[in-house]
Amino acid sequence: MTKTSGHDGDEPLPDVALTQGAGAPVLAFSGTFTIYHAREADRVLNELALPRAKDAVIDLSAVTRLDTTGAYLAHRTELKLAAQGARVTYRCPDEDWLSLIRAIASHDAKPTEPHHHPNAFVRMLERLGTSVIGIYDGARDALGFTGQIFEALGRAIISPRRLRFTSLVHHMEQAGIDAIPIVFMMSFLVGSVTAYQGAEQLARFGAEVFTVNLVAVSFLREVGILLTAIMVAGRSGSAFTAQIGSMKMREEIDAMRVLGLDPIEVLVLPRVLALVIMLPFLGFIADLAGMLGGGIVAMLELGMSPAAYLDQFRASLGEWTFWIGIIKAPVFAFLIGLIGCYEGMRVSGSAESVGRRTTQSVVEGIFVVIIADAFFSVMFAELGI
Repeated sequence: MTKTSGHDGDEPLPDVALTQGAGAPVLAFSGTFTIYHAREADRVLNELALPRAKDAVIDLSAVTRLDTTGAYLAHRTELKLAAQGARVTYRCPDEDWLSLIRAIASHDAKPTEPHHHPNAFVRMLERLGTSVIGIYDGARDALGFTGQIFEALGRAIISPRRLRFTSLVHHMEQAGIDAIPIVFMMSFLVGSVTAYQGAEQLARFGAEVFTVNLVAVSFLREVGILLTAIMVAGRSGSAFTAQIGSMKMREEIDAMRVLGLDPIEVLVLPRVLALVIMLPFLGFIADLAGMLGGGIVAMLELGMSPAAYLDQFRASLGEWTFWIGIIKAPVFAFLIGLIGCYEGMRVSGSAESVGRRTTQSVVEGIFVVIIADAFFSVMFAELGI
């Protein structure tokens, strides 16, 4: 075509001619394919009857100017030919034009298929299946993480210099010593409430003196260590997740690996060992606080003297009453530390992920502790302890 346009000087209007080349039809583009001539170019391409062939050539040799709009029109023509089964090649004297067409092709959004919404029952099954798969994957990864912790512990036992004692003592202070006030206060209050409610109920049978047995056995066997573990899971487990997750978000853990340091050995092992060492101590503090709270209530409500309270307390104890709670403590501590550090390592790199994993570590830590406590209760009952 020899028509001209007034945009940017006298420029030839776009045109496309269909010719037969050597074994393949050729679509010869000519003229100016720019945004100023988009309407004319679109009309010409829509009026053109595209050939059906195995191969086709788009020839841009006669094009005088080409911008993003023209490149898109060429790419659209390529898609139409490809939809008819043709393999399209370009004949282009300017490599920049070809690069522009390829860039547009790489960013061309394909229409998405309309999403089929199943009924409520199918959606429920989908969510259930997704949850089960997620639990399985999480359990498998947590098991592998446990193996890494034991591997790092084995290296530390063989070579004690690998264990970072400064970090261990620091976390013992944070997770243990700093937690004494809240553990003592909560256990004291729970012991007081248990004694008060127990005394009120036992008074109906004239058995108020057994309030001491109720508080002693329940706290030493179950309540003291379970309450302490739950508070530690909410306090220290969440702190471990937030600390390690923040380091993961800032890529500090990747930097450790680049320096040849093992994050499990540097970050996880001291935290887990600190909890394993300090939770039995905190459980002992909780037992003392609970018995103190129960004793004060017994003296105020029942008129029991301190000596009588201590005598009844000693009489209520069995051989394993105290040690049952202490035996549970390291296991609970390991589970809390494992989950807290594991969720911290799973942080994906955003502040939202840190918050989500921190919440998840608290929930999972409390849940796993209660499950473990139920397991211990059944086991000790079967052993007759």
